[in-house]
Amino acid sequence: MRRLLFVCLGNIIRSPLAEQLFSDLARRAGVADNYTVDSAGTGDWHSGESPDPRMVETATKHGLTLGGAARQVRPNDLGRFDLILTMDESNRADLLELARTPVQRPKIRMLREFDPQRDELDVPDPWYGGRGDFEQTYQIIERSVRGLLEALERGEV
Repeated sequence: MRRLLFVCLGNIIRSPLAEQLFSDLARRAGVADNYTVDSAGTGDWHSGESPDPRMVETATKHGLTLGGAARQVRPNDLGRFDLILTMDESNRADLLELARTPVQRPKIRMLREFDPQRDELDVPDPWYGGRGDFEQTYQIIERSVRGLLEALERGEV
């Protein structure tokens, strides 16, 4: 069983979406039992809060139920998870600072490494944007998570 952690800034928009999309895609592919997934944020501003209503609305449009409560990354997460997927370079840098052993650092990857249409590695944060920005972020994360699942199932990650 592979343990995956998706990480963004506050754990209310990008990372809970990635967690739920990955779980849904793995379930539909019949491989959900191969994975344990979770999400967290590098900051604690939204700890305990539900996902952002704007992303909940966007996910619902695509038939996806988005729930859960935000939490902050804990130092032991770097030991507990096999792969930690960050949404942007800032999240990655924060986690690399948190990494305590040489084994933990290579676990930290950018989610968009698995986006077949990427033009950059950051997943944009739509916090200050409108509905179109939330939809764009949804599409980027969906492609990236699909590519991640395919790479994992092929044994490339």
